[in-house]
Amino acid sequence: MSTELHLEPLTKEAFAPFGDVLDVAGDPDKIINQGLCGRYHDRANIDIVDGRAGISLFKAEARQFPITLDMMERHPQGSQAFLPMSFDPFVVMVAPDQGGTPGQPRAFLTTAGQGINFARGTWHGVLTPIHSPGLFAVVDRIGEGPNLQEHWFDTPFIIME
Repeated sequence: MSTELHLEPLTKEAFAPFGDVLDVAGDPDKIINQGLCGRYHDRANIDIVDGRAGISLFKAEARQFPITLDMMERHPQGSQAFLPMSFDPFVVMVAPDQGGTPGQPRAFLTTAGQGINFARGTWHGVLTPIHSPGLFAVVDRIGEGPNLQEHWFDTPFIIME
């Protein structure tokens, strides 16, 4: 038996309890480079404990709907930002903390060009591109010690398109 989740559009307001939406909505904060570039300044709270921020590249296989969510993870020592390196939407799954385990999950669909930054300690699903190549730049904590907690659901959730 499983429980269905339906995709929600990714908005700053809906995602605020879980982190930051990274996009170029609205006017830029400043114009730079002789007027040829809009800078959307300081869009994510990079929150690192006992380490440093690093940039990695992830290449994940594209998923097909329906998508099974049977595990969530969180990183208690640092935030984690996912910036797609293609102009394709992807699925983002998050849940509030409920006594040390994930509460009711939510599933968001980004629009092309949006990235996200999970706040430190936020329960989230694994990287879930729905288009190839599934290539992402990831900004997260680099450091010693454990920074991964996983929770496996007794009953999986099924994400419908």
